Amino acid sequence: MRLFVAIDLPWEVKEQLSELSCNLPGARWVPEDNFHLTLRFIGEANRLQAEEIDLALASLRGRGFTFSLSGLGWFEKNGRVNTLFAGVERNEDLARLQTKVGTALHRVGLAPEKRRFTPHVTLARMDQAVTPALTSFVQANNLYRSVPIRVDNVTLFSSFLGKDQPTYTPEAEYALA
Repeated sequence: MRLFVAIDLPWEVKEQLSELSCNLPGARWVPEDNFHLTLRFIGEANRLQAEEIDLALASLRGRGFTFSLSGLGWFEKNGRVNTLFAGVERNEDLARLQTKVGTALHRVGLAPEKRRFTPHVTLARMDQAVTPALTSFVQANNLYRSVPIRVDNVTLFSSFLGKDQPTYTPEAEYALA
């Protein structure tokens, strides 16, 4: 089973984000049900590993906080845009939570994440060079700000890769307090 740890978003924010989808050439829009903020991608895990991950995440402690989504951007790989995303305003509580998740998972034998944590919500998948249409879309929507999003728990999701879009299923929720 493929696993990841994320913050699920409230419906009102998911609906706001889905309203951003438009006829942008090359964009494969993420369904609103799938919007989330990934804290740590785990990948394939067997049943024993999943149980250890569950126990590690159940031991997380912290206090709730709020954060806001802010602006749009894209990630590139080998000179091609692969992800269009909504960014996150700088937030020390969010960074601290992500570090705690990473530490808990490292204790059960998962290698540390190699990439620097860049909090975001994926809006669309792409595979193309930067185009004027993409640049215009991001500039036109760069003032996007979400309502404050309250975080009182994190969720362990499983991911099933389907033909068109992956299906994400919440497997367990872990309260921070």
